[in-house]
Amino acid sequence: MPVIERINHYQNELVAIRHDLHAHPEIGFEEVRTSNIVADLLEKWGITVHRGIGGTGVVGELKGRHDGNRRIGLRADMDALPIQEETGLPYASTAPGKMHACGHDGHTTILLGAARYLAETRDFAGTAVFVFQPAEEGLGGARAMLQDGLFKKFPCDEIYGLHNAPNRKPGRVAVFPGAAMAGADFFDFHIKGRGSHGARPNEARDPIIAAVAVAQALQTIVSRNNHPRTPLVVSVTQIHAGSAYNVIPADATISGTVRAFSDDARALVRKRMKEIAAGVAATYGVDVEVSSRDIFTVLENHPEQTEAYADVAREIVGDENLSTAVEPVMGSEDFADMLRVTPGAYCWVGHACDKPVHNPEFVFDDAIIPIGASLMARIVERRLSPSR
Repeated sequence: MPVIERINHYQNELVAIRHDLHAHPEIGFEEVRTSNIVADLLEKWGITVHRGIGGTGVVGELKGRHDGNRRIGLRADMDALPIQEETGLPYASTAPGKMHACGHDGHTTILLGAARYLAETRDFAGTAVFVFQPAEEGLGGARAMLQDGLFKKFPCDEIYGLHNAPNRKPGRVAVFPGAAMAGADFFDFHIKGRGSHGARPNEARDPIIAAVAVAQALQTIVSRNNHPRTPLVVSVTQIHAGSAYNVIPADATISGTVRAFSDDARALVRKRMKEIAAGVAATYGVDVEVSSRDIFTVLENHPEQTEAYADVAREIVGDENLSTAVEPVMGSEDFADMLRVTPGAYCWVGHACDKPVHNPEFVFDDAIIPIGASLMARIVERRLSPSR
């Protein structure tokens, strides 16, 4: 694959950085060590660094050696997940209960590789903006950076991001216009009943029975309320209640997530959740409170920037390894919030791994670091070409 040779030359150094980040994972808004490493490297390469953007975020600015006023942003996420690693790698996580199970250590390294190359060559007209974002995993890191004035302090005419894809052929790049990743809500049902001895259920108002009813009723939203041609997922992912074999508890909690490409579909779910809560409360004689939080915006790639990204991918991996077929996924990504403010595009880079992301045995494929870094570096050189 014709990755940029200069980037390929220092792949071993980049891999060492990635392994160090992997061994020391930090979850959202706790990326102090990670952001310091990022900032120190950027400064070492002569890039102007701004720390503490949106909490633990880092932004770097680099002017090209040609005159130009346009500014292109490149973004990577830095946070890990609260997962106990089970890979057995020599550089496995040293932090109990924390792991880079989504490859954000790889994304950070990829952007560092692009930044180093661009700092050494500066063969572009304008400014490259390197955005290292905290807290992508459902904690609102993109929104925190935006609220901290990301694009006011560091305006970008366009912005680009990427993600590893263990479900795709190694080295294959996928990018397409329009809705690419779903928007998401997180929800919680808090059920308050009356506890009793397990041998005297008649004296209880059992929150567990009510919780089971809620979980079952939620499944009818997709099957009976949503239009069959509108993609929608409602998943219950947590049920918490009780602490003993012979005690009916007083409380239960149900939590989960909603995924959709339509704001109307998400509004429908929120409405039905309130109705289900009221119905279950009346039926079982318990109190049910429901809360739903908008966590992720629908990620929509902009047409012009998508085509530009695809052109770069053709150069780096070849047309035979580029997919532009429209294949929206129900996963979510808060880079979507940045794309609501600034035009840009997001792509996936396939890699060798037989475990999905968010799995305790997930292993990021270091072979794609030069590919991802080349994609990001080249999009800057193309979009900020002196002849453009």
